[in-house]
Amino acid sequence: MSFALRMPPDVQSVTIGSHQVLLIDDFLEDPQALVEAACDAHFKPCPGADEGKGYPGRRATAPAAYSQSLVSLLEPLIRVNFGIDDTLPLRKTPCMFSLTTFPPERLGPLQRIPHFDSSAPRYMAALLYLCDARHGGTGFYRHRATGLQRITPDTVERYGSTVRAELAARPAPPRYFDAGDDRFEFLGMLPAKFNRLVVYSGALLHTACVNPRLSISGDPRQGRLTVNTFVDF
Repeated sequence: MSFALRMPPDVQSVTIGSHQVLLIDDFLEDPQALVEAACDAHFKPCPGADEGKGYPGRRATAPAAYSQSLVSLLEPLIRVNFGIDDTLPLRKTPCMFSLTTFPPERLGPLQRIPHFDSSAPRYMAALLYLCDARHGGTGFYRHRATGLQRITPDTVERYGSTVRAELAARPAPPRYFDAGDDRFEFLGMLPAKFNRLVVYSGALLHTACVNPRLSISGDPRQGRLTVNTFVDF
């Protein structure tokens, strides 16, 4: 099965806080074909989720044909827009379908606050929404105590120790994070939109803004279905 990209892509650049985020609407010519592939996929619990870490749900490998179509656009798009040297090789994780399946009361302490994927300077996330705006979006934040929006190798230890101390003093309530609080300043959200691709630095503090009344489902046709991919240079 082919998962052709709609060409030419309508690339939009959005500044959230002090960092750039890209989005492309109407990304695939036939996004419903990818939904059907998800319905046929074998979803498994995300590693670490039962211990209160990582993605709070289930994942399955997306088709290789989608992965090939994605990389054909993603590599030059990221290099041009984020100023990455052509001599640096691209490394990519598998493309994974994701479904949010944990109710708020099941979330671990670190799943209740914004996170970052990696402090590596050129680690990028590409998220394709196969659900609509009723399922929330992706929120971005600044940690108030440290002033950090983006975590780097030089700041990761300071950030981690500060957050651990904050959680030890006062645990976060069992909820999916969305609006800011006295620890994390809300900078903006990119709403979910069916067939929208979002590309951003994995070092940015962010979270999935989830509608627990609607989005907690293992059914790809009903739940918060996304395709997650990470690339590094």
